[in-house]
Amino acid sequence: MLKRNICIANIQAGYLFPEIARRRREFAASHPDAKIISLGVGNTTEPILPHIDEGLVEGARRLGTVEGYSGYQDEGLLSLREKISAVFYRNTFTAEEIFISDGAKCDIGRLQLLFGAGTKVAVQDPSYPVYVDGSVLIGAASSWNGTGYGGIVYLPCTAENRYFPDLSLLPADALVYFCSPNNPTGAVASRKQLESLVQAAREKGCIIIFDAAYSEFIRDDGLPRSIYEIEGSKSCAIEVNSFSKPAGFTGVRLGWTVVPRDLKYSGGESVNADWARIAGTIFNGASNIAQAGGLAALDSEGLREVRQLTDFYLGNAALIRSALQALGISCIGGDNSPYIWACFPGRKSWDVFAEILETCQVVTTPGSGFGPAGESFIRFSAFGHRADVEEACSRLSRLKI
Repeated sequence: MLKRNICIANIQAGYLFPEIARRRREFAASHPDAKIISLGVGNTTEPILPHIDEGLVEGARRLGTVEGYSGYQDEGLLSLREKISAVFYRNTFTAEEIFISDGAKCDIGRLQLLFGAGTKVAVQDPSYPVYVDGSVLIGAASSWNGTGYGGIVYLPCTAENRYFPDLSLLPADALVYFCSPNNPTGAVASRKQLESLVQAAREKGCIIIFDAAYSEFIRDDGLPRSIYEIEGSKSCAIEVNSFSKPAGFTGVRLGWTVVPRDLKYSGGESVNADWARIAGTIFNGASNIAQAGGLAALDSEGLREVRQLTDFYLGNAALIRSALQALGISCIGGDNSPYIWACFPGRKSWDVFAEILETCQVVTTPGSGFGPAGESFIRFSAFGHRADVEEACSRLSRLKI
């Protein structure tokens, strides 16, 4: 018989969100009358708005006609790639530099195939688990040592450094995962901070994987929405983005990745060409129906609906943050991000998770699941129906801080 893949053996049992779901089920089984409200997983809850929904419907209808039918679209519809370049990047990228995907998470996993097992990896700490878990699965990191995975450099983002890492810790020739607005902390990097990140990456021969999945929640015009707003970034950064949160496409599945032609390996080879090869080998393209919805989301009426939907979730975030602050809980996020990062000093995250579930019947996300620096924190998600969020905020007053 074949031996088990050592990379899978190295990964910790229980991905964060299935573990939360398991504990929720156990609580529900022992409290059958409880009305549990989730402020935990970042899954959208509100219906897709009418204009964007009509784009999906029309996309499906066209597939039922001879003139409208289309098959494989490996790199994505040309019209959608051109529209993304126009709306998000002021036409600074060609269609060949933009690759349509079935979501940011999926592309982050495929990108790890691009760089392989021997790559050094650095991540913000705390960070979205797939950066770390995907690195372990590909063999770029080794087994869990009790506080982190061997082979991964954790860059602590704490209140003391304003949730931006000490870049002197950045290893040379590494793949650097960076997310802004950040999941889970809700912190947004300033232009000056991103300039220093790009400078450090160029000096140390690193490539940045910039996760901009929450960029449409930024309301402060002084904060960058894309790494490509920073001079020099095209030679050291790949950007991943998604329709999931701003357009409600978590179940529709549509995103994109920008790989500039200027991005080269140390030997001068094209990263763009290699990514095109990988994408064409293991991916047959995003749903054509989803792409039709994406085009609708990027016209003037669609962008208005995106703004309306993100405003709604930011309204939820403001309610949660206000409720926490009224209890004297220190927190960040919730202004340019749908996440609120709340501190419970000296306490274990899973203990706080259990207390909030028991006392308030509210599900949250323990910060330790996002990395060592997440201990003593809880992530609150603003994705929920307004009435549920209001009820959850009322219940939070039961906490004894």
